[in-house]
Amino acid sequence: MSEQQRKLKTWQGWALFGGAMLIVFCLGLLAASLMERRAEVASIFNNRRFPMKDSIVSLNDSFAVDFPREYETWKMTADTTFESEFNGSQRKDVLAQRPNMVILWAGYAFSWEYNSPRGHSHAIEDMREILRTGAPMTPGDKGEKQPGTCWTCKGPDVPRLMREMGVANFYKAPWSAHGSQMMNSIGCSDCHDPVTMNLCVSRPALKEAWARTHNGEDVNTRPHQEMRSLVCAQCHEEYYFQKGTSYLVFPMDEGNSVEDIERYFDKIKFTDYTHALSRAPILKAQHPGYTLFMQGTHGKRGLSCADCHMPYKAEGGVKFSDHQITSPLANIDRTCQVCHRESAEKLKGYVYEHQRKVNEIRDRVEAELAKAHIEAKFAWDKGATENEMKETLQDLRSGQWRWDYAVASHGASFHATDEVMRILASALDFAHKARFSISKVLAKHGFTGEVPMPDISTKAKAQEYIGLDMAKMNGDKKKFLTTVVPKWIQEAKAKGRIH
Repeated sequence: MSEQQRKLKTWQGWALFGGAMLIVFCLGLLAASLMERRAEVASIFNNRRFPMKDSIVSLNDSFAVDFPREYETWKMTADTTFESEFNGSQRKDVLAQRPNMVILWAGYAFSWEYNSPRGHSHAIEDMREILRTGAPMTPGDKGEKQPGTCWTCKGPDVPRLMREMGVANFYKAPWSAHGSQMMNSIGCSDCHDPVTMNLCVSRPALKEAWARTHNGEDVNTRPHQEMRSLVCAQCHEEYYFQKGTSYLVFPMDEGNSVEDIERYFDKIKFTDYTHALSRAPILKAQHPGYTLFMQGTHGKRGLSCADCHMPYKAEGGVKFSDHQITSPLANIDRTCQVCHRESAEKLKGYVYEHQRKVNEIRDRVEAELAKAHIEAKFAWDKGATENEMKETLQDLRSGQWRWDYAVASHGASFHATDEVMRILASALDFAHKARFSISKVLAKHGFTGEVPMPDISTKAKAQEYIGLDMAKMNGDKKKFLTTVVPKWIQEAKAKGRIH
């Protein structure tokens, strides 16, 4: 070996040694930083000024002193300024945007009013104001439209009241019977055990369904990363109210696909309502967000809901989850760009591209289903028999179930684009089959022309067509909001249920 080669090897050895020492030093700094942050987080938890002794704490501001960062960002769920190409955090009148939905839900309360969701802090007021809950002057009167079950996901007063009166009694009570109790909107102890601050499922439906389908396992024993989605799943999942008792059940027993859940409902002969025009036995989907998310790219790769909707923030050396819980598009630098290197505009463009493609077929499905319901009514009016309409009604049930399942889940057009497109394609196929079978029925009764279509180009025209007296409904609701609700709030303040 020459002198030059020996010097080169010596230099290379020292370079490798120096590089190794630099890596070790950097790792040491990282470890020290992590330990410092863990120590600070542990210090915050172990030195709480107001440690909780009850596993149910309804007042959200009880957590403000000990967890100020989380509490202040949670308060930002009141913010409605974010807007994307497809809605945002504002309340939007979806029936006005898509009047065909009035026809699809004829005979059901969703045809009266259906809005895009606002932030969690608006859950209580939105529930009071929506026409679907009716305008009861006293619990159980003729203005009562819904059971107490409808409050289940609206805030931390729910677990408290369920404990006080029993879960079954909570569900079967009239909706307005809980009005003066439901004051604190979705908050801290909906997702956290106040004593330990561990993530926990606080609603019985998911606990019960998980135990049935996972050999008796307690859902709250799942790993932390899974819990960062499961606490969302307790409300953002498909459910139904049992007939007679209004007991809330998650229909997971046959599986989690749209076909599995349809099979579950068919086996128990369940129907949400009979369509007012077509007489089809309709299933109403209830925002199956968790299941569809888990069937998409991000869910399959182990991401949680919180990874994108509650991205981490750092403040004073403490890393914490942003509790504003909003669209990932509002914080692309802390959501998408954590994993993806493209620009914010390009990433936003990808999301909109997915949504546009899904919405294109969604709009076609809604138009075809609306026509099918109207044509079915026309067939009944022409003297069609139950036996002749049997195939049509089944196709309408299956088609509308798939459409509703695909669109009722917030964000599904991006969460699981391929699966949603598959479901909507199937829905479109059922709609076409229904219309074809109706044409055959009409031919038997001597009609071979084109069924006349009413003008349903606006929400008001569609609601008039299906026979709704919207002026009266809105008037009754206004009276309820100005007379009954203030009494609820006054009673709650007097009893310390709100500050």
